[in-house]
Amino acid sequence: MNYSEINEKVKKYNSVKDKIDKITLSSYEKDFELTFTHNSTAIEGNTLTLIETKLLLDDGITVGGKELREIYEVVNHNKAYKYVKKCIDGGKPLNESIVKDLHEILTDNILQGGIYRNQEVRITGASHTPPSGMDMYSQIKNFYNDMEAKKLSLNPVEYAAWTHAEFVRIHPFVDGNGRTARLLMNYQLLSAGMLPVSIAKENRIDYYNALEAYAVNGTLDQFADLIADLEEKQLDLYISLAHDR
Repeated sequence: MNYSEINEKVKKYNSVKDKIDKITLSSYEKDFELTFTHNSTAIEGNTLTLIETKLLLDDGITVGGKELREIYEVVNHNKAYKYVKKCIDGGKPLNESIVKDLHEILTDNILQGGIYRNQEVRITGASHTPPSGMDMYSQIKNFYNDMEAKKLSLNPVEYAAWTHAEFVRIHPFVDGNGRTARLLMNYQLLSAGMLPVSIAKENRIDYYNALEAYAVNGTLDQFADLIADLEEKQLDLYISLAHDR
């Protein structure tokens, strides 16, 4: 992946974004929030459709025939993403406290969030087994300690991809790791002046394979390329909005 080309597009986007019509920008950002929430929850098995997600979030209409847990997953994810944007607006770098806050918001009314697991867990269908016990605790602490060095050594897209892949490899919570990791990835992209991305539920096989390649072999390229492709498409879209005026 040619990251220098993405870096140039980021510069271009940041130079023209003020030219995007405010109403247009707001509608695209709102649409992203909806799509991101739908995809991120659907990847984990949530059965609400995109339209049902819209009715719930935009109109406050509870969809019948759905488990209460699924309703909370969607509502909570939307709140968690808004919290990400609030932290970004406040200039806060990602840290352990924010990670735990995000998990707590995601799991509100579902389970006790923001607390690391003390159980062994298996990821269904994966070759990789997450660390357990003190090994898990030391690895999650190393994750936060390694952030600064990784930020300096990696391109922003690679850094965002590493944040997601390493976090989900460690799997520090009993549940909600995937949703948390996708929020952390977008936190890092937004912190770098980039655009957030959404991994479509239809692409979950490629997504899981790329994460598996990192967890088993330590190779980030496959996952970083996937995120870079999504980022480039987002940048092209938003740059085009500025030029349409």
